[in-house]
Amino acid sequence: MNAAVIEAFDRPPRYTEFADPVAGDGEVLIQVKATGLHPIVKGLASGKHYGSTGQLPLIPGVDGVGRLADGKRVYFGATRPPYGTFADKSVTQPWITVPLPDGIDDVTAAALANPGMSSRAALMRAQFVAGEGVLILGATGSAGQLAVQIARRLGAKRIVGAGREPNALQKIKEQGADAVIPLNQERDALVEAFRAEIADGKINVVLDYLWGQPAEILLAAISQKGLSHTAPRIRYLQIGNSAGPTITLAGATLRSSGLELLGSGFGSASLEQIMQAVGELFQEAAKKPFHNKVKAVPLRDVESLWNSSEAGTRLVFQP
Repeated sequence: MNAAVIEAFDRPPRYTEFADPVAGDGEVLIQVKATGLHPIVKGLASGKHYGSTGQLPLIPGVDGVGRLADGKRVYFGATRPPYGTFADKSVTQPWITVPLPDGIDDVTAAALANPGMSSRAALMRAQFVAGEGVLILGATGSAGQLAVQIARRLGAKRIVGAGREPNALQKIKEQGADAVIPLNQERDALVEAFRAEIADGKINVVLDYLWGQPAEILLAAISQKGLSHTAPRIRYLQIGNSAGPTITLAGATLRSSGLELLGSGFGSASLEQIMQAVGELFQEAAKKPFHNKVKAVPLRDVESLWNSSEAGTRLVFQP
C-alpha cells in the first residue's frame, strides 16, 4: 500500500510503499478515507511527545475516517504500531470506532474529532456544568476556536478567549466568546486583564492550549495577595504546550488560590472517555455544524506540506 513513512525523527515523512497491515485477533481492517494533521501527530512523529515509543519506521497519524470491510463508515483511533492513519489502510479494534452520522463528510469528521475532543474531554474531566465560566488560553488556533463553540453549546455562562491573532480574536467573538484578551500586551497589563476576568468567581474552568509564558502570566493573575480573602475554585486543564513545554510555578500560587491543576490528554483521560467525547461531538455536529477551517490535500504531498502552517486551519490528508 501507499503510506507516509517516518524513517527519521528529524525529517518529514516520505510518501512510499509500505507493507499492508493484517488484522489480528479482535482487530478490524480500515480503508482510510481522511486523516487530520494534528499537533500530537507531529509530536509523535518527531519523537518528542510523551507517547512516542522511539520505534522506526512508522506511519504517523492517531485517528482518521475510513470504511470497514462491510462498507460501514466510521471514525477510528488508536491504531497498532507501526500502522498509523496516514496510509491507504490501517488497523484498529472495533470498540475504538464510532459510526459517522450521514450529515458529516469524511474530511469534516477527520478535521473535527481530535481538536474538538481536546476541549470536550477536558470539560468532562473538569466536571464542568452549565452556568460556569470558561477561559480558553490559545483560543485562536483550530482547537481553541472549537473550544469556544463547544463551551457555548454546553451552557457556559461566560466565555473568555485569549490569543495573539487579532482577526481570529474577532472571529471567536462571533462564534460565542463574551470577551477576548490579546496576548501581545505588556506583562503587567496582561496580568490585570486576566485578573479582571477572574475576579468574583466569574471563571471556573481554564482550558490551556499554550502553557509556557502565557500560562505563567495567567497563573500570576490567579494568585492572590493578603490573608483575608476567600479564593474561588478554578479547575485549570493543561491540554497543549505550543508556547513552551515547561513553566515556573511558585508554591504561593497554589496556597493563595483555589487553583486545581489537571492534565487532559491520552493517559489522563481514558480511551473510553475520549471515544465518548468524540461520539457526542459528532452528534452535535450533525445537528448544527461547527465553524472549523479545513483544507483537504492529497497524501502524496505529505512531505512538502508537513511543515506548512495556516493559522486556525486544520490540514486533512486523503489517500
